[in-house]
Amino acid sequence: MVQLKTDTQIEAMREAGRVVAQVLTSVQKAAAVGVSLRELDGTAREILREAGATSPFFNYRPHFAPTPFPAVICASVNDAIVHGIPTDYRLRDGDLVSIDAGATLDGWVGDSAVSFTVGRARPADTLLIDAAFAALDAGIAAARVGNRIGDIAHAIGTVCRDAGYGIMEDFGGHGVGRTMHEDPSVPNEGPAGRGMPLRHGMVIAIEPMLIGSGRDDFRPDPDGWTLRTTDGSRAAHAEHTVAVTDSGPRILTAL
Repeated sequence: MVQLKTDTQIEAMREAGRVVAQVLTSVQKAAAVGVSLRELDGTAREILREAGATSPFFNYRPHFAPTPFPAVICASVNDAIVHGIPTDYRLRDGDLVSIDAGATLDGWVGDSAVSFTVGRARPADTLLIDAAFAALDAGIAAARVGNRIGDIAHAIGTVCRDAGYGIMEDFGGHGVGRTMHEDPSVPNEGPAGRGMPLRHGMVIAIEPMLIGSGRDDFRPDPDGWTLRTTDGSRAAHAEHTVAVTDSGPRILTAL
């Protein structure tokens, strides 16, 4: 069941969103050749601690996971699409990195993700990342009272497919509130004009996940968390938590 938020609750979620934005900004700044993914997780932990926030990722265990998630960020590199566990892997020149982060502050959650390259970027990676953010922007623009969930899905899918990229099957955005994953589900592709009507007070995470080769399939790593492209192609992920309001969509996870 979708839980509509009051304007006061949206303001509280905005504060959690600011913390997420600070985490992602700090982690991206710290990401350099030779830095380990585990060190990036440490940077995120410090920002959360200073803000008096906790991570909704840490020890999270959905039905598919063999173990609780052991970190406060997901760090997915190159052919890893989402849910990468931070390890001792040290970043290399030209790596494409996707960082997903969340924060719980005063009982409210923010969730956001960015993709970027370390060192010298491959032109194809730049195009892929740009398309992920363009798809995110299109989805946010469609998150308006009077539209439907399908309008968001159609906007995202159109950008991705027109650019020739694949879309992860059965993965997409979701409601956000007191917990990280709430109703409704927000697909990354689908027909416009379908699905649940968008109402003032809905808060959703919109998160395109693009596969560079144009294929839609993926495979899990032995860790049970990391999802990778099946053909070794690179992937990008972009996400914001967005409030649907009578005055238009409001991004809650921006600085």
